[in-house]
Amino acid sequence: MSQSSGTSPGLDRSALLEAMEGTSNDAIITIDDRGLMQSFNPAAERLFGYAQDEVIGRNVKMLMPENFRADHDRYIANYLETGVKKIIGIGRVVLGEKKDGSTFPIELAVGESKIDGRSIFVGFIRDLTDIQTEQRRVQELQRELFHVSRLGEMGQLVSGLAHEVNQPLAAIMNYLQVAQQMAENLPSADSNPIPGVLEKVEAQAKRAADIVKRLRAFIDRREVERKSENVATLIEESLALGMVAKAGRGPRVRLDIEAGIPNVLVDRVQIQQVVVNLVRNAIDAMASSPRRELTITAEAASTDTVRIAVSDTGPGIAPEIADRLFGAFVTTKPEGMGVGLSICRSIIEGHGGRISCEPNTGGGTTFAFTLPLEQRTDG
Repeated sequence: MSQSSGTSPGLDRSALLEAMEGTSNDAIITIDDRGLMQSFNPAAERLFGYAQDEVIGRNVKMLMPENFRADHDRYIANYLETGVKKIIGIGRVVLGEKKDGSTFPIELAVGESKIDGRSIFVGFIRDLTDIQTEQRRVQELQRELFHVSRLGEMGQLVSGLAHEVNQPLAAIMNYLQVAQQMAENLPSADSNPIPGVLEKVEAQAKRAADIVKRLRAFIDRREVERKSENVATLIEESLALGMVAKAGRGPRVRLDIEAGIPNVLVDRVQIQQVVVNLVRNAIDAMASSPRRELTITAEAASTDTVRIAVSDTGPGIAPEIADRLFGAFVTTKPEGMGVGLSICRSIIEGHGGRISCEPNTGGGTTFAFTLPLEQRTDG
């Protein structure tokens, strides 16, 4: 006896789909071609803090940080008009916003279907707050960031050690010269072994200085791969990565990215490392603050540079540390190595930009850096 394909006899297809959505550990949200939510499964309720009847019929952009909302409807309209897929079928790390206004990193995958000739979009959402639930894309990005960070830390350590070791080596050389002059003035200088011993000490001191010099030169030859990158995408992805594995309630996030900024020619992983570092520092700084707001801005600083700034509402930085904050081994954290901001400075200056920090009028700190825009040739 043959049986037609599809659901088994006695099982209602819509009931089966409801059961699948209801038991899924991932949030599943469907929207129509206007962006209005048509379904919102229990996992989505737990994830975002809304009950289903609070969101059905409302625009899905209510689940996004405010600065992402303005572009969402345009994305749908552009896709329906051009058929060019930006997110559909491609997993992406973005930020979501809970009912209480807190933000958190998510992995979003979007699929499309047709019902009665109209497009229906299904979003599969996974919370990335717990590092153990990260998907492959986030893990790969973090591994890249970790690798570059270790190289950067090693470079800063070598540079710092070179600076620290070269000073006593220079002092040793000076003392040797004085000792050699004193030894030459001693009686019976011809049979005195001291000058010969001092010459050997001098040779070994020069050898140590040369080793430090060559090690530093080796570290400075790290290769970077610079490509054309979209500023908004760099910031959004770095922001999500910066909030991964940060325990507790996320801060409120405000993005202010100037429209139409040209691409930058950068090493993506290195610049992500800078933004991730600044975002995590900002979150740590606001850990005990009653107001926890993270603001990231990007704007054209001139015809050939973009300025990116990360601001927090923390307690600020003590004046005695602020002037040397970007130096090696300077930190405000008890467990910190004090090389993070020094690495950031090296990366930004290596890209031809500058990095700085300044106190905010209303409290907190702003770290800002510039990058050169990609030079385009017309024609």
